Amino acid sequence: MARRKRKVMAEINVVPYIDVMLVLLVIFMITAPLLSQGVKVDLPQAPAEPMPPDDQEPVVISVDRDGNFYINFGENQDDPVAAEVLVNRVAALRRYAAEQNRKPTPVYVKGDRGVPYGKVVHLMALLQGAGVEGVGLVTEPVEQ
Repeated sequence: MARRKRKVMAEINVVPYIDVMLVLLVIFMITAPLLSQGVKVDLPQAPAEPMPPDDQEPVVISVDRDGNFYINFGENQDDPVAAEVLVNRVAALRRYAAEQNRKPTPVYVKGDRGVPYGKVVHLMALLQGAGVEGVGLVTEPVEQ
């Protein structure tokens, strides 16, 4: 008797993969809002053009309504930092960039619209003392 050889094509059961994908989707949907770290700052609105993207992650210094400073670099980013600590961290970043022959890390200031103007000027003076030549001011686009 001659046996016929049948070609058997392997079939992939995709149902388990769909289950895994849906579980991952749920995980990402739950964790994504938790990843937005930072300080609640009510930014002023201005009709300004967005800055071009940069290779380096910028240092963002926030000033909340009470005049507390926050920096997105170093430990305890959600805790207010003293002016001396802020200056030391920014100066250390600038020294590190100079040692690595890289361009300086961009520095942005997010000032709450309710913070006194003098507090933002004080922050700018602190940054100038840390060796920062230029600072970007973060605003929200104007709602139309």
